[in-house]
Amino acid sequence: MAQAIDASKNNPSDVRNREVVFPEWRDSQRGNLETPVNSSPLVKWFINNLPAYRPGITTFRRGLEIGMAHGYWIFGPFAKLGPLRNTDNANLAGLLATIGLIVILTATLSLYGNSNPLPPVPTVTVPNPPDSFKTKEGWSNFGSAFLIGGLGGAVVAYFVASNLELIQGLFGG
Repeated sequence: MAQAIDASKNNPSDVRNREVVFPEWRDSQRGNLETPVNSSPLVKWFINNLPAYRPGITTFRRGLEIGMAHGYWIFGPFAKLGPLRNTDNANLAGLLATIGLIVILTATLSLYGNSNPLPPVPTVTVPNPPDSFKTKEGWSNFGSAFLIGGLGGAVVAYFVASNLELIQGLFGG
């Protein structure tokens, strides 16, 4: 039995993993791992420039940007893959389904914000989480801006999809 334990200590993959994967901030009590993926400078730069974590913007702008992106990309699957995809009203059905989902997502943001969530925890990837996610007012502002941005993004996607031939004609495509 002692030989099996000694053999596992000499396993090359265990040694290699100990060279590149560490407990977060070298504290084994944190319960997170610092890997080449989540602690690389490129990943840190990318995540810290997302609207949720970008420093120096207001809570309302965070919610507006995230809502616009979600409203815009959620429209496509509903319109192009939904049950009415081969009808004349496919884009309208996609718009209405997107609006419904954005309203549901806003309601869940409101419920979460009113449940007294714990403040965000600094991690290797996001060492300075924004203060806007620490209060009920911050979550309320974020949720209302998410609703406005989500509805706006869905409407823009609807107009683009409905007028695609006209847009292609303008650009010679």
